[in-house]
Amino acid sequence: MASERVGAVTFLGKPLTVLGEPVKVGDKAPEFQVVDNDLNVKCLRDYAGKVKLIAAVPSLDTGVCDAETRRWNQIASDLSEDVVILTISADLPFAQKRWCGAAGVDRVITLSDHRDMSFALAYGTYVKELRLEQRSVFIVDKEDVIRYAEYVPEIAQHPDYDAALSVLREVLEG
Repeated sequence: MASERVGAVTFLGKPLTVLGEPVKVGDKAPEFQVVDNDLNVKCLRDYAGKVKLIAAVPSLDTGVCDAETRRWNQIASDLSEDVVILTISADLPFAQKRWCGAAGVDRVITLSDHRDMSFALAYGTYVKELRLEQRSVFIVDKEDVIRYAEYVPEIAQHPDYDAALSVLREVLEG
């Protein structure tokens, strides 16, 4: 049974429970199973050899998640082929595909955690009361070591883009 962290996140100021242990810088990135927009199972190992920026969001159909994912998509155009940006939510793959088409998001890979919440449990982002992801950002290097982990304490807030990008640049410079 996953650990429960009562009050680990808030939604509009209301404390909520998060399941799973948070990952820490220096940890080996946990494996997970999610589904891509074409219903194929994807795992961390599918992105081996790449630096991974993983953004967990509650739902692409909300204002902050929409803006965040669009921003990561813009940032992706300035990054090398050594980087992959994954946005993971509990949205159904069909909704993610529709949203990407409508938003013109073509550089971020959206992945669905709806089946088992595998990513959420492995990375400690499972908001129990909502069955959604806690907004968070992780930088995982080519050796699958966590180099950055941010758990946004209020669901309705944006992550610290500048801090994540600073670490991403450090990892790329080696």
